[in-house]
Amino acid sequence: MSQRPDAPSAAPVPPVARREPLSTTQLGRTRTDSYAWMKDENWQQVLRDPSVLREDIATHLKAENAYAEAVLAGMEPLRETLLQEMIGRIPPAESSVPVPDGPWEYSVRFEDGAQHPLRVRCPRGGGAEQVLLDADALAKQHDYYALSQTDHSSDHRYFVYAEDVQGSEVYRIQVADLETDTLCAEPVPSTTGSFAISPDSQWLFWIYRDDNGRPSKIYRRPLTGGEDVLVFDETDPGFFLSIGVSASRKWIVIERGDHDTNETLLIPASSPTALPVVAAPLVRGERYSLTHWNDRFIILTNAGGAVDFQLMQTPDTATGRENWTPFVPYREGHYLLGASASRGHLAWAERRDGNIHILVVPEGMQGDVRAQAKAIGMDEAAYDLTMLGTLEYDAPVLRYIYQSPTNPAHWYDYDMASGERVLRKIREVPSGHDASRYETRRLFATSPDGAQVPVTVLMRKGQVLDGSAPLLLYGYGSYGIAMDADFSTTVFSLVDRGWIHAIAHVRGGSEKGWNWFLDGRGTKKPNTFIDFIACARHLVSEGYGSAGRIVAQGGSAGGLLMGAITNMAPELFAGIAAQVPFVDMLNTMSDVSLPLTPPEWPEWGNPLEDPDAYDLIASYSPYDNIAAKTYPPVLAMGGLSDPRVTYWEPAKWIAKLREVTSGGPFLCRINMEAGHGGSSGRFKRLEEVALVQAFAIWAIDRP
Repeated sequence: MSQRPDAPSAAPVPPVARREPLSTTQLGRTRTDSYAWMKDENWQQVLRDPSVLREDIATHLKAENAYAEAVLAGMEPLRETLLQEMIGRIPPAESSVPVPDGPWEYSVRFEDGAQHPLRVRCPRGGGAEQVLLDADALAKQHDYYALSQTDHSSDHRYFVYAEDVQGSEVYRIQVADLETDTLCAEPVPSTTGSFAISPDSQWLFWIYRDDNGRPSKIYRRPLTGGEDVLVFDETDPGFFLSIGVSASRKWIVIERGDHDTNETLLIPASSPTALPVVAAPLVRGERYSLTHWNDRFIILTNAGGAVDFQLMQTPDTATGRENWTPFVPYREGHYLLGASASRGHLAWAERRDGNIHILVVPEGMQGDVRAQAKAIGMDEAAYDLTMLGTLEYDAPVLRYIYQSPTNPAHWYDYDMASGERVLRKIREVPSGHDASRYETRRLFATSPDGAQVPVTVLMRKGQVLDGSAPLLLYGYGSYGIAMDADFSTTVFSLVDRGWIHAIAHVRGGSEKGWNWFLDGRGTKKPNTFIDFIACARHLVSEGYGSAGRIVAQGGSAGGLLMGAITNMAPELFAGIAAQVPFVDMLNTMSDVSLPLTPPEWPEWGNPLEDPDAYDLIASYSPYDNIAAKTYPPVLAMGGLSDPRVTYWEPAKWIAKLREVTSGGPFLCRINMEAGHGGSSGRFKRLEEVALVQAFAIWAIDRP
C-alpha cells in the first residue's frame, strides 16, 4: 500500500517569477517570451563554474527548490523508504566480468558501500590485483564527479581516463604511468571525454570541446605529454566527432556526421602521425560505419535505399563506394544495429519484431550469409540482448548481456567456433528477486493513423486488470534511440505497491526499425506525441489503468514528449514527471550558440531558415503551447551544469504553467551541482529516482 502524507497546516506558496516580456521577430513571425531573463548571458561560464550564476537567477532557482521540497515534505518518509529499497537491490560490493587483454584481465569493482568504482586489473590466470584508478577517492574531492572513457595502452604501462568535476560534460584527460603510480603528463583540458591511444602506445588522440560545447577539433599529442598537433578540424557546426581504434588494432578511426549523414576517416595504426584519409566521401542522407575484418572492411550502411541497413564489404585497400559489394543484403523488417569481428568470425545484431537477435558467421563463408548464420535469441515476449563484442581479436569469444523486465542481466561468453555458451555473471539483487512473481506483456496500441505501437508492460503476476491499479507510463521517442525491455531494480518499488509499469515504444525511436524513427522526426514529429496518447488510452481500454490515474514520465527529449502530451491531453494524467525536459524548443532551436542547436536541425528542422519548420515547431513546442485549462501536477527536474537541456528550460516552463493554467501544483527542482545525468554516484543518483516515484505516488493519492 502507498503511504499518504499528512495534510499540511498551510499550503506552501509557489514563487512568482517576474515577467519581462521580450519579443522576437523571426521569418516574419513574432513571439513574446516573458521569462527569457532566466537564461544567464554568461551561461558558458556557468557550465564550467556554477558559482558565477547571476544572483537573481540563483535566488529564483533556490526558491523553486524550496517550494518543491515544501509541497512534497509529507512524502519525505516515503522517499527515504523508497531510497532504501532501491539501495537494497544493489550489491554493496560488486565487480564486472573481467575483460582479458594479453597478460592481464581488466575489470571494474565497487568496494562495500562505495559510490564510485575502482578500475583494476589482475594477471591472467591469477595473481595480485592492481588498482589503476580509485574514482571514489577522487570523487570525495568534488561536489560532482563522473568518468567518461577509460582505457589502457597496448603495452599495459599507461592508464588514461577522462573526468568531469562540474557535470557540464567538459572533461579533462589524465594519463597515469602504472609503473611509477604517478600522473605523467599535464591534463588535457576542454575535451569531450572521447579519446584513443595509438596501438603503438605512443600517441594520445583527443577531441576538443569548444566554447559552444561542440566537438570541433581532433588533436594528437605524445602519450606522456608534449605538443598538441591538429589532426582534423571540423568546420560543420552540425557534425559530431568520434575517434577509436579498430578491434584488429590496424586502424585509427575518425567518424564525423549528424543523425542523417556521416563520413569515416582512417589513419593506419602503423603510421599514427599520418594524415587521416576519407574512406568514402559523405553522401547526404547516407550513413556508414566500418568494422575491420582481416583484409577487408564490413560496412553497416543504409546506402542504396536500405532503410533498415545492410552489411556490405570492401577490401581494406580500396574503401570507396565503387568497391562495396553485398555481404548481408537488406531485408525489410530486419534492422541491423552493429557488427563485431574476431579473426575467425563476424557477429552482428539485428532487431526483428521489437526484439534483438545476434547472428554469427565464420570467415570464408560462401553463399547466403544470413541463411547460414548461427542465431542467438531468447523466448520471452519482450527482452533485450546487448552485444558487447569480441573480447580479443585472435580469440572466438563474443560477450553479450541478456535481460528482460522480469529477469536481471545475465552476462554470457559465447564461443563462436563451438557454439558453447558460458554464463559469467547474473546481476545480484541482494534484497531478493523472484522473477516468477512478475509478468511481462507486449501489447500493441493503434494510433489514429493505424500504426501499431508496441507497449511493454511489467506487473505483478495475477494483477487484476479492472482499471484500479495506478499506472506509470514511460516514453522517449527521439533520435532513433530504442527503449529496450531492460531489467530495472528501481521500478519494483512501484510494482510491488500494486502499480503497473509500462513503456510506450512510440515513433521517433527505432523499436520497429529505422522507418519507425523516420516516422517520428522532422515533419512527422507529432506522431511521437499522438502515439503516446494512443498508448495511454489503449492501456485504459484494456484495464491496465484509468484516465486521471496515470503518471507519465520522460526525460530530455522524452521531456519534450511530456510537455507536448500535457498540453494535448491533460485529463488523462494524474501527474507528469519530466526530467531535464526539452520544452523550450522554438527558442532553443533558434539559438545557434547552444551546443546542440545546429546538430539537432536534422531532427527537428531549422526555424531560422525554414518557415515550415518554424510553424511546425511552434505548433507543438511545449513552452509555446501552454493553454488556459486545468493541468495535472508537474515535476520538472533540471541540472544547473547541463549543456544539453539548459536549466532555464524547466524553470521557464514551470513559471509559465503557473501564469497561464489552473490545476497543478507545478514543481521545479534544479540540481545546483549536476548536469544532464543528475547526481553522480550509484547510490546518490537513486535519491532523484526516489523523488520521482514519491511524486508519482503523491500525485495518485493526493486528495
